[in-house]
Amino acid sequence: MPVAVKRCLRTSSTCICSDEPAGRKGHRACEPMSPFVIAFSISLLAYMCVMYAIGYWAQRRVTTVDDYVLAGRSLPVSLTTITMITTWFGAESLMTTTDEVAHAGWRGALLDPIGIALCLVITGGLVAKPMWRMNLLTIPDFFRQRYGQRAETLVSLVLVPSYFGWIAAQYLALATILTQLYGLSLNHWIVIVAIAGTGYALMGGMLSITWTDTLQLGFILLGLVVLGYQILMTLGDGSLVAGWLRARHQSPVEHWLLTRPETFWPDVLAALSVLAIGALGNLPVQDLMQRIFSARSAEVAQAACFWAAGGYLLMGLLPIGTGLTASLLLHQVPEEGILTAVAGRILSAPLQIIFLLAIISAVLSTIVSAVMAPAAVLAHNLVEPLAARRWGKLSSAQALLLQRGAVVTIASASVLLALSGRGAFELVQDAYAMSLVGMFVPFVAGILCSRVPAAGASCALLVGTSCWLWHVLMGWEFFGGPALAGVIAVPHELADTLLSGIAFCACLLPPFSRRASGLES
Repeated sequence: MPVAVKRCLRTSSTCICSDEPAGRKGHRACEPMSPFVIAFSISLLAYMCVMYAIGYWAQRRVTTVDDYVLAGRSLPVSLTTITMITTWFGAESLMTTTDEVAHAGWRGALLDPIGIALCLVITGGLVAKPMWRMNLLTIPDFFRQRYGQRAETLVSLVLVPSYFGWIAAQYLALATILTQLYGLSLNHWIVIVAIAGTGYALMGGMLSITWTDTLQLGFILLGLVVLGYQILMTLGDGSLVAGWLRARHQSPVEHWLLTRPETFWPDVLAALSVLAIGALGNLPVQDLMQRIFSARSAEVAQAACFWAAGGYLLMGLLPIGTGLTASLLLHQVPEEGILTAVAGRILSAPLQIIFLLAIISAVLSTIVSAVMAPAAVLAHNLVEPLAARRWGKLSSAQALLLQRGAVVTIASASVLLALSGRGAFELVQDAYAMSLVGMFVPFVAGILCSRVPAAGASCALLVGTSCWLWHVLMGWEFFGGPALAGVIAVPHELADTLLSGIAFCACLLPPFSRRASGLES
């Protein structure tokens, strides 16, 4: 279902987009021949040509699956840090977080960027070194070594669809912006974004992603600096210091509160749930592990996690600050699209082009990373074993072709989800939660414990994921639904994860303990 476009960007004199619902018959489209649109179109075309040139360059250097999925396991600290940041700094970090903070206060930033930054810190401290030393290609490979082939298959079946919502959210965000500019329906732009945004990753894999991420991060930083500077100057009537003081003291007081006295415990539990989804649900995921495996050493992987955590949090201050000051910058704060509404009000046309390219860079970098991760799992852990049993071991060229086919499959499935019209924040949160409720407990246990029960991962996955899926299908936000919500409102993600842990611990008891794998960490 087409999503209504509720805001517009303006040049100094002309509104360049419509406030009509995207795709409606008789839609007043943006003026395609306006100077702003022409200049932006030329810039965007040049930008995409550079992306595809890098993809073509990388394609000529890819000869094995390791090259395609892990960039030959050769990335230094700088490139590993950059690709970790750009993996997650996309539509959620820029646009959706701004909307959430504007309406709910800084609690809206607990998922992203606070949860993501915390995840990177935990990864650097506990996960990066042991995972790199295992010399893996995907995270289901870890579960196969620790828990056996059944666990590998179950993890793969959970992991692959968990990315669809995250990818679809990026498609929706970028397609909405392009709909504002050019007037085609949202559904058309979703398909175009998917094709254009996946093409250069399809060519060069992780190697092309790494180098395009480097260029894209430069655009993102430039856009953040430009908008942040203009926000403070606008608030302070030409003074950065005055702008900062006004932002701190005149933004709504309730936006600085984590809890309210009348709803203290429900607010605390809700905050813990969202923080856990961001910080812990992202630990056992392929896109993060893919960057760890791509580093040239365990020490490089660990250092990159810490650098990326700091950089990600600093970059996340801009959408948080924009959300907190939205009521001071806009006459009426819209339900969504607050970041672009602020940019359209305070930026000149040339600066708008820079900022739009920054948004596009953020979204595209996330798209290609998010598509590559489940594609690697789909090809390597699900399809390749079946093909090997039927036709024998695949050659290097066949395995590489299979990886590229998986990229197309994942992108296509995510397009179908994006066309369903669900809200971006819901899509992202659901995607994070799947890995938290099912995979977090056996993943951490497999890293920290020298002996783990082989059945533990399967039980934890099935129990946690089944409970989560039941609550989602029933539309219950709290554990147990309305029957228990009146007694104690526990977000079901926390309870689902706890049940997953209980199921795992039950496998430590006889007769399950006799099936422990006995593998060393």
